[in-house]
Amino acid sequence: MKALLAICMLFFSTLVIASETPATMPPAAMPTAPAVSMTGKVLEVKDVDSYTFLRLKTRDGELWAAVMTAKVRKGSTVTVENGVVMNNFHSKALNKTFPTILFGTLGSATAMAPTGHGLGTAYPLVPGKKLETINEAPVAKASGANAYTVSEIVTSSADLKDKTVQLRGRVVKFNPSIMGKNWIHLRDGSGSATDDTNDILVTSQSETRVGDVVTVKGTVRTDKDFGSGYAYKVLIEEATLE
Repeated sequence: MKALLAICMLFFSTLVIASETPATMPPAAMPTAPAVSMTGKVLEVKDVDSYTFLRLKTRDGELWAAVMTAKVRKGSTVTVENGVVMNNFHSKALNKTFPTILFGTLGSATAMAPTGHGLGTAYPLVPGKKLETINEAPVAKASGANAYTVSEIVTSSADLKDKTVQLRGRVVKFNPSIMGKNWIHLRDGSGSATDDTNDILVTSQSETRVGDVVTVKGTVRTDKDFGSGYAYKVLIEEATLE
């Protein structure tokens, strides 16, 4: 079944590329990330040809997704599953270029409860693997004068802004090659999920895997907005991994 689904998604992506994008589409526009999913409140619906484009309000901000034609009500909450990420995707039908868009299949639709997140440290695109399956045992703090825990960086972000820090944590999410960088989420057992102090985003050119314990060194940035719904109160950029 999984193999069949993968073949179907590959075929679907090929159809989209062939029908909606110019033949000279740059390599960056090709699907590069593993299958992902996301859930959000529908802010806008655009039906074109055989597809429905959805502008969603997720816990990370506004993101675009596209599914096969479906009746989707504005204001409802939907889940787009088994998706592939397309970068710099141009829709001829809409005459619009999407810096990042998720093509997938429409999942369940439920009432959306308020989250109160606004700008957050949550995931730009959430892989299908459930977070509950990841080992989240506490990780020893990195050593050195500029070493901090996840919670310390999040809560002291104003003081640490534009400063270099070291952080040791476990990789709980990894999304490669989005907007020219790899997106890594680290946790070390500090902080709390209720106020988003237990998780921090790290961007890097380095690669890693979910479950790896790594030490990163990078620069703290605050109130960073990459566009396309990628906005964060605090993150670590241009990081190197050990």
